[in-house]
Amino acid sequence: MKILNFIVIVLLIIGGLNWFLIGVFGVDVLSYFWGSDTITTRLIYIFIGLSAFYALLNFKKYL
Repeated sequence: MKILNFIVIVLLIIGGLNWFLIGVFGVDVLSYFWGSDTITTRLIYIFIGLSAFYALLNFKKYL
């Protein structure tokens, strides 16, 4: 479980930083590296979303 928690936190940090860059500069870093609206970019966004859902379900553990 420690490895899963580490992966979740890393994905949430990547997602948060990407949204920060979108909000401040209008730059989507994931689309820059893997292309806009590609299957790879969509999968990364899905994994980031699943990580957020996992973190939400396990929120009490982080307190």
